[in-house]
Amino acid sequence: MNTNNREKLKNLLDSHLPGTVYVASWLEGRGISRDLQKHYRKSGWLETAGTGAFKRPGEQVSWQGGLYALQAQSGLDVHAGALTALALQGYAHYLRLGAETVFLFSPPKTNLPAWFKNRDWGQKIHHCKTSALPPALALADYQAGAFSIQISTPERAFLECLHLSPDTIDLVECYQVMEGLTTLRPKLLQPLLEQCSSIKVKRLFLYMAEKAGHDWFQRLDTSKFNLGAGARTVTKGGVYVSSYGLTVPEELVKL
Repeated sequence: MNTNNREKLKNLLDSHLPGTVYVASWLEGRGISRDLQKHYRKSGWLETAGTGAFKRPGEQVSWQGGLYALQAQSGLDVHAGALTALALQGYAHYLRLGAETVFLFSPPKTNLPAWFKNRDWGQKIHHCKTSALPPALALADYQAGAFSIQISTPERAFLECLHLSPDTIDLVECYQVMEGLTTLRPKLLQPLLEQCSSIKVKRLFLYMAEKAGHDWFQRLDTSKFNLGAGARTVTKGGVYVSSYGLTVPEELVKL
């Protein structure tokens, strides 16, 4: 290995964040060609993490380290949201941390690379492509060891839960989460709800927030929310809530 390539390797290893993935295209951008990447792998400095990605040999990489690479190296507009983001921030305490599905959100045209989709992360990855919420609003940095990833704030995360209901996340489970969200911030909720394009999500949110009786609910200007017209059946054979034009599970109404 010549001096230049040895220096590239030293810089790469010195700047490595434990638990993260190296994306091949990102390495190329740092002057490490595909041939040199192959040489580093054969020499034992790198280990394949799937097609187009590497990791340090023997190092455990979680989905968080993979998401870091998607965000910081590939520049993809994807973040952890819904129940995943709530659990990381101390909400949804009853969830079995480390065993639940990981929920990732992105705009509709964002595709995850094969190395991420095909890797066994030890947890199911649910990638939701949606434009129901504005892409860059109400996201936060979460420190995951040596690196940070972007996740939804609790305000956005709960709206994402409602977006996935009732097929992926149960509505009763959503309401149980809502009961614990006593400190949501109206300054974040207001623009989120004003820009949310899902009538179902907005109506469900207002119904659950009012039902839970949280103080912050009174500080929302609901007159600025487009709630659409006509009834919405969220659950067939459920109970009709006339104030919000929703048909929801009887179990939820009785809570």
